[in-house]
Formats: sequence, C-alpha cells, structure tokens
Amino acid sequence: MSFLTKISQIFSKSGPKKHIGIAFQQQGISLCSIPDLSFDNEGAEAKIGKVIFQHEKTYNANFIKTIQAFHNENDLDGKVTLVLSEAQSHIVQVDKPTVSDEEINSALKWQVKDLVSISADNMLLDYYDAPRLAGGKEKINVVCAPLDELKNIVMATEQGSLKVEAIITQEFAFANLLPAQSDAILLVCSQPDEEIVLIIVKDNQIFFHRRLRGYANIADKTETELSSRIIDDISLEIQRSTDYFERQLKQAPIKGIKVLLPITLESVFVEKLAENTAAPVSLLELPRPYHQHREFAAAIGASIENIPYDSEVDASEGAHFDH
Repeated sequence: MSFLTKISQIFSKSGPKKHIGIAFQQQGISLCSIPDLSFDNEGAEAKIGKVIFQHEKTYNANFIKTIQAFHNENDLDGKVTLVLSEAQSHIVQVDKPTVSDEEINSALKWQVKDLVSISADNMLLDYYDAPRLAGGKEKINVVCAPLDELKNIVMATEQGSLKVEAIITQEFAFANLLPAQSDAILLVCSQPDEEIVLIIVKDNQIFFHRRLRGYANIADKTETELSSRIIDDISLEIQRSTDYFERQLKQAPIKGIKVLLPITLESVFVEKLAENTAAPVSLLELPRPYHQHREFAAAIGASIENIPYDSEVDASEGAHFDH
C-alpha cells in the first residue's frame, strides 16, 4: 500500500542521476526537470543543469509528437517517471488471489478483465495493498493500463540518455508531495483540466483515494459558484471519505486537509472549505523554490528524489508494470 512502491519500476538504478517527471493530462502534457544539487570543496551548493518547466496543450492522439517536441526543444537527460492521467489507467479493488507472488499478476489479469475496458491481451497491471477491514478478506488495488499505448510512449521518451524507469498514477505523484508523517492527512488535488482526487495518506501509505467527477472545469468557476454549491458538494464527499477511513478502517481521525488546485481562486477554495470542515484546511506546499508552479504538481511529485527504485527489467521487453 506504500506509495514508495511505484506502480511500475522499469529500469535499473544504474545510469544518469537527474530525475524528470512527465505528467499526461486529458488536454496536455507537463514536463518538469529539476537539476541535481552538488557541493564544491567549501560546501557551497550548486545546481547541475537547468530547471525546465514546460507544458504543451495536446490530446492523446498527439502525445508522441508532443514528446518528440520536448526532445527537440530541450537537452534532456536523466531518469524519467511518467504520470498517467485518469483516462490512461484504471484502478479497481479486488480480493487478493490466493496464489504465489510470482503468479499473482497473471491471476489478476483475468480477475479484473471484466471490470475495465482494456482487453486482457493488451493489459499491463500492478497492484498495491488495500487497508484490510476487520474480519474481511485481504484486498488489493489493481492498476492497469493499455500495453500498446505505454510501449509507444516509452519508446518516444527514450532518446539519447533519457531513460524511463517508472510509471505511476496521479494519486502517487500527489501523495509524494506530502512530507512523511504519522498523522493522517486528506489531500484535495487536481491538475489543469483534470478531475479532483481525494487521497488519505498516513505513514507514507495511501489508505484511501476517490476520484470526483464533474470538477475538471473548476478553474472557470466564480467565487459565487464555488461558495454556493461546489464547496458544499466537495465537503460532503470529504465527509464520506473520512467516515469510511475512521469507521470502516478503524483509523484515528484525520489531522488536516491539504489543498492543491491550480486555480486563481485556490485561496478562496481553502477559506470556504475550512468553514465546512472540522479539520484544519491549508494549501499543500510544493518544494521551494518551485512552489509557484502548482500547475506542474504531478510532474514535480514524480521528479523529486525521495522514492527508491530497485527493480531491474530488460528495456528490450518494452514497458510493463512489475510489482
């Protein structure tokens, strides 16, 4: 269940050290390349390479061309984590199969084939543990995506010294922005033109997530529209989520709500949401000095270096999920 276990860990630890996040959205792709830090003989801090934040409006059919444009416009090198949009992946919860670890991915493919729109012969999947209800069966969250699409994306990304090493979903990228802490925190996050996702994180683990529908255009709403209906509806979803976390999962109450919505009225959203909830509400801060790039949050969450990568898979096999 730990978000430190990536949905996919494709390549080995060897190779370049710079880490790059590329986040796919339904109407664009965002790239974030934050340089590594080095220290001279006197201990002074220096950056290696330049900072790159780039977003291109595009659609799924043109993702490959857009990735090529990134290469043409920038001198990219390092390890890449790809962040899939909601449209590119499915997450379903099922009973954990009673098979060996070596057989579990094969078993899951047939277990979830009727729950998702991806055919079994074109499905890449991985899983992470779901919190177990008292007296209930052991559950896992299965993440799956189409093999053909991911293979083409990885092939387009891997040019020069750029290497794809992981594929994750937005939930994991957002959760990685939250500092490790023992208290449970609920995140309210989205990226431009994307739906809002609620995530409850505790002890570096995702205990709960829910994708809300109908909020992809929240950036276009006025303060009156936010105050009159939208905040109330989202507050209700937050209450349902925290009730499940506390009553069904038998967890202590959440200690706070963190908001990351790259909209002009984000501070108004925080203020109004705080009026509807018992837990304190505040902005989810991004790492400085990149904290102003909130529209790149998913790419930043994929590019920061505090996640271990340790799986080794032959690149010639193409992209695939590997638990």
